[in-house]
Amino acid sequence: MPILEKLNQNLDAFSKAERKVIETILVNPEAATRVSIAKLAQAARVSEPTVNRLCKRLGASGFPDFKLQLALALASGARFINSAVDPDDDITTFMPKLFDASISTLTRVRDNLDTAQLQQVINFMLAARQIYFFGQGNSGPVALDAEFKFFRFKIPVSAQIDPMMQRMIAAAAQSEDVFLLISHTGRTKALISTAALIRDSGARVISLTAPNSELARISDLAITLDVPENTDEYLPMTSRLAQLTVLDVIATGVTLRQGESHLPHLARIKDSLRATRLDPSST
Repeated sequence: MPILEKLNQNLDAFSKAERKVIETILVNPEAATRVSIAKLAQAARVSEPTVNRLCKRLGASGFPDFKLQLALALASGARFINSAVDPDDDITTFMPKLFDASISTLTRVRDNLDTAQLQQVINFMLAARQIYFFGQGNSGPVALDAEFKFFRFKIPVSAQIDPMMQRMIAAAAQSEDVFLLISHTGRTKALISTAALIRDSGARVISLTAPNSELARISDLAITLDVPENTDEYLPMTSRLAQLTVLDVIATGVTLRQGESHLPHLARIKDSLRATRLDPSST
């Protein structure tokens, strides 16, 4: 995890003294790259060993190494992220927090995706008899968006967001079917039990979910996204953007694999919409 993101992770994981140092650094991270350990300790009202201990907890060998990592992160254009929305925030303060959090999330997900794994998912979908996208709650719209993307590929596609319908389809699955289950937490009981039904039916289970989750464990292949987000207080958004983007990557891969012979089919779908839109010259 980049040093700036480590500084912005859950502060409860640090001691009270370490939190003081982190808060002091985050006020002006650029300035923190230019001060001595004594000056930083004085500004945070802690001891120098506390600063040094924090640096090691963050993966640096000591304070000089920490300053170097922080300077490199800032020089490379890494964004200063503090996405916590405070009760007294107004539009001028919480808006950039939300945008920066989304940008940071997409960058982190991009840099950590396993391209070989994504290629395997593309291969599975191209060989599938039918593809199903399952999501519940806030992941439901992501499943519906996936259906909208993938129906163009001459492969039968269906999205289901109702848990009962998902269970019935899972029980009737065939070995050539591919199911992609979407869950930010990977802890939704109904979706996990549905995944078990799919496995029992002999079909393939792919999940788009959190690392080390139960849904990831029970899947044949898990695309895991490490997206910290407080879903107890706010509706998940950055995780949804990451899920949508990963599905867009997979859809693009399927399109490219189908080659130029598939382009006339896509063009017919696009042309079918012409009659539904006003002529630009008439507006």
